[in-house]
Amino acid sequence: MTNRRDELAANLARVEERIAAACAAAGRARDEVTLIVVTKTYPASDVRILSELGVRHVAENRDQDAAPKAAACADLPLVWHFVGQLQTNKVRSVVGYADVVQSVDRSRLVTALSREAVRAGREIGCLIQVALDAGASGRGERGGVAPGGVEELAGLVAGAEGLRLDGLMTVAPLTGEYAGREQAAFERLMDLSTDLRRVRPTATMVSAGMSADLEQAVAAGATHVRVGSAVLGVRPRLG
Repeated sequence: MTNRRDELAANLARVEERIAAACAAAGRARDEVTLIVVTKTYPASDVRILSELGVRHVAENRDQDAAPKAAACADLPLVWHFVGQLQTNKVRSVVGYADVVQSVDRSRLVTALSREAVRAGREIGCLIQVALDAGASGRGERGGVAPGGVEELAGLVAGAEGLRLDGLMTVAPLTGEYAGREQAAFERLMDLSTDLRRVRPTATMVSAGMSADLEQAVAAGATHVRVGSAVLGVRPRLG
């Protein structure tokens, strides 16, 4: 059986090669793009190996998995990102370990995050999750706020105690005008980021792209890519 460390090291090297090649093709420096490894469903032991291999940013999308894992890895020099849809009743727990919440998409969540950040004596970085597939409801099927709502929500974050407005995040839509047009979607996010930075110049982070479309995200100008399966492998279904 393949040694897990060797397996992760080889996968990580392949992803690094992809990012480096995408940066070169886009005329960007490699250090302009930060790799966030999405460790959801994988054990703390994998996070520990990744840290030994030089990974500094990890992401989770479910608090019930993330909280014990973050506690088990509290001694590691990691930045923890929360990337899933976040219910307000989970905010207190998430604020306990997350350094950045990438899925801020409604005012109630901003209020809850601010309250718990102040209570915990922490500053939490926030990304506004943009739903490029937002329909009449103003929200996307995987969460997020419609592009037209970004400025207002960003203002709420920027004015909230205990929170820091870091930038924008999106997931390539599966439906709507950007379905199958990942690079166009990410370019739209970059346009929104440019607009936001005119008002909030420190909100420079643009999180876009995953295992299948990181090249398109880098080409569009993303500063952070979120890669799970390409580093950790496809987890077998239980049962």
